[in-house]
Amino acid sequence: MANFNFNKVILGGRLTADPELKTTPSGLSVTSFTIAVNRRFGEKKDGEQQADFFNVTAWRQTAEFITR
Repeated sequence: MANFNFNKVILGGRLTADPELKTTPSGLSVTSFTIAVNRRFGEKKDGEQQADFFNVTAWRQTAEFITR
């Protein structure tokens, strides 16, 4: 078995749409959603802003929890 190292990422942003719970043919719960996270450019508060979009997929109990 291969050794995998995983990093944890915590993103604070807003959902671009409501997550929708789906079920695979084998019965697994899955949901996909996109989070928009603002990023500022420049040193001042009024610097240019841009959003980064992150596609997220959650499986099993996590997918069910997210869509409650």
